Amino acid sequence: MKSYRKELWFEIPTRRAFVNITDTLQKCVDESGIKEGLLLCNAMHITASVFINDDEPGLHKDFEIWLEKLAPEKPYSQYHHNVGEDNADAHLKRTIMGREVVIAITDGKLDLGPWEQVFYGEFDGKRKKRVLVKIIGE
Repeated sequence: MKSYRKELWFEIPTRRAFVNITDTLQKCVDESGIKEGLLLCNAMHITASVFINDDEPGLHKDFEIWLEKLAPEKPYSQYHHNVGEDNADAHLKRTIMGREVVIAITDGKLDLGPWEQVFYGEFDGKRKKRVLVKIIGE
């Protein structure tokens, strides 16, 4: 069995954003040479997420509105975590959107559904963060 590991680095200029990383993950599969296996992709920071959904701008706006209703950024004073920090909402948003995805690799391609795309979700941006890609298989 072969193994491949790569870190992807992001520095999002805004507090929140969704970045489609599907093509980047396929390039990792290509680099790995693995034709049959599994790809794990996880955010290595507790205020960021990796998730699968549709790449549709209206849906992304709906996520933003929904997440802000569930865990509003302000007022910062509403959170016990925000002592010297202002990112408690980002921790909660990450918990809702998830930490990682696992995707099957079949014949050297990500085995995704017809509308499925992989996203890096940033909830406390403006600094460097990393995502781990780990691929195992043959």
